[in-house]
Amino acid sequence: MSVHTHQGGDEAQGGGGAQGPGPLGVHEVALYTRDLPAAVAFYRDVIGLRVVVAPNDTYAALRVGASGSVLLLFDPDRTTAAGRFVPPHGAEGDGHVAFTVDEDGLAAARRRFAAAGIEVEAEITWPLGGRSVYVRDPAGTSVELVVGAIWPD
Repeated sequence: MSVHTHQGGDEAQGGGGAQGPGPLGVHEVALYTRDLPAAVAFYRDVIGLRVVVAPNDTYAALRVGASGSVLLLFDPDRTTAAGRFVPPHGAEGDGHVAFTVDEDGLAAARRRFAAAGIEVEAEITWPLGGRSVYVRDPAGTSVELVVGAIWPD
């Protein structure tokens, strides 16, 4: 495990965006794995998400807290096939997802990591005072748990 304090300096300043209303939140995020049952077990038992669509031959869906957001787990061999009713999509290589937790949630996650034999890959304290803890899911995706602010408003 590595522990770092990020010094900053590479954050963009300012803002501005599209005219008019923007998105209200993140509805869903997709990650890709060829072992859906193992991925579902990790996100359910270790991260603490709730399964809303059990794994089938193509995907599974898990609810992320009270936010209403959904984590979709897809078999990339199925989602890149032409002729599906959803446009083809997929990813190669290690992905990344981050979940917001509070101190109690982080402590509970650490206990679940230990019980499952999952090594913490890195811990970072960010310039705004927030902290991140990183682990890997069974497919190699970087999973980050964030306590506090890590991005400017």
